[in-house]
Amino acid sequence: MPITTAFQTEIQRVSILDEHGQFDAELGDGLISNDDLVRLYEDMALCRKLDEVAFKLQRSGRMGTYPQNMGQEATSLGAAYVLNQDDWLVTCYRENCGLFHRGLPPEKILLHWMGDERGNHIDPELCVTPIAVPIGTQMLHATGLAWASKYRNESRIACTFFGDGATSEGDFHEAMNFAANLDIPVVFFCQNNHWAISVPGHIQCSAPTVAQRALAYGMDTIQCDGNDLFAVVHCMKTATEHARKEGRPFFIEGVTYRLGDHTTADDARRYRDQDEVDLWTERDPIVRIREHMKSLKIWDDSKEAQLAERVEEETSAIVQRAEGIEAPNDDDFFTSMYADLPADLRRQMDTRRTSSIGEDPSQIENPQTA
Repeated sequence: MPITTAFQTEIQRVSILDEHGQFDAELGDGLISNDDLVRLYEDMALCRKLDEVAFKLQRSGRMGTYPQNMGQEATSLGAAYVLNQDDWLVTCYRENCGLFHRGLPPEKILLHWMGDERGNHIDPELCVTPIAVPIGTQMLHATGLAWASKYRNESRIACTFFGDGATSEGDFHEAMNFAANLDIPVVFFCQNNHWAISVPGHIQCSAPTVAQRALAYGMDTIQCDGNDLFAVVHCMKTATEHARKEGRPFFIEGVTYRLGDHTTADDARRYRDQDEVDLWTERDPIVRIREHMKSLKIWDDSKEAQLAERVEEETSAIVQRAEGIEAPNDDDFFTSMYADLPADLRRQMDTRRTSSIGEDPSQIENPQTA
């Protein structure tokens, strides 16, 4: 028998606004209005400032470990901008910008890292899941949420975020396989920031692109400049349209970089070259958008100064709300567990006695000391 080609494809890479200010007017036309661009830039500025403040809170002992978002703001923001309000936004822990754009109060993020469980109590109308610290678990959640929407004949989809390191986790492959085989409308967005803590991307994945991993599951995929807000929006529009119309999953690889340490418990200087960091600093998504707005004559230094002042005030208010929250109630252990508290647990809450759940005193070896 002759040798034939069993499979052949290509993966497109999208770049619209590069770090040199070059803008592809044809691809970028109509993607983001000037008014929206200003608003999105303001979201990025607030996220960046909160990163600085959170770092100081951790260093001063007022907050636990914190993962900064610096350098990766465009990915989650672009996604949140494209998604419908009732679509699920399923994040890990470096998507603050998209969460804030969706409407999540920023103090929720601080409360989470302060160890206050109320930071994970999110308004259901936001369609946002709590931060997922375990690597890869949220991809299964997103697949399940999108599957439920499909089962109910809803038009909602889910979009989940994860890093390049998470694509080596079993949960990633299970979610991808499940979504592809059952035609589930979920967008898998990999933020390839080149480092899984101290493991470089070339060890994490030997293929030229992480996007290739989607091909093994028969999934459509695309790669974009993850520091280019326009490119992210372009790819998200492609992905969400595919998910809604075809009822199929879609994979996006956003090539980006975390400018800070993995978390405040890390020191990236021990494994990263400064030349590499300097290179990616020049590709900063915030600087890129700011300079582009200046070229459009919709931004100037005066507006930048006003924004800086406003963001300073906003972050101070955010910290005050987080640190000034009232002390938790002892009943929260029970009332935060179920939407409708079962009768036996209500008795236990009221009496503070485990005997209220039916413990037989005769089964206790020494009931007098029990």
